[in-house]
Amino acid sequence: MINRIVVGAHYGLKDWLVQRVTAIVMALYSVFLIAILWVVKPSDFEAWRAVFALGTVKFATFLFALSLFYHAWIGVRDIWMDYVQPVGIRLTLHVLTLLALIGYSGWAAAILWRL
Repeated sequence: MINRIVVGAHYGLKDWLVQRVTAIVMALYSVFLIAILWVVKPSDFEAWRAVFALGTVKFATFLFALSLFYHAWIGVRDIWMDYVQPVGIRLTLHVLTLLALIGYSGWAAAILWRL
């Protein structure tokens, strides 16, 4: 019998695909927002507020934020796994990173839907 030692999480293809999909979502949002701003040309706070008061812009912006946070989670998690060797410290950093990103998601939702 061969006894293999498995090291690491081996997320592999799923994480690679998620990184690409979230990057595409963020790129499409950037083009979408640039197009809207080119047409509307907001010059003061009220004009900017009117742009982000639209339901589609709110939704697209929140989707961008979620994509950004998930993209960041995968990248930062991989950095912690690669460069932090003590398991307790690595787990603490994972939890703190995850809590921060979840908090940022809630904060983004609160900002967008209070407009």
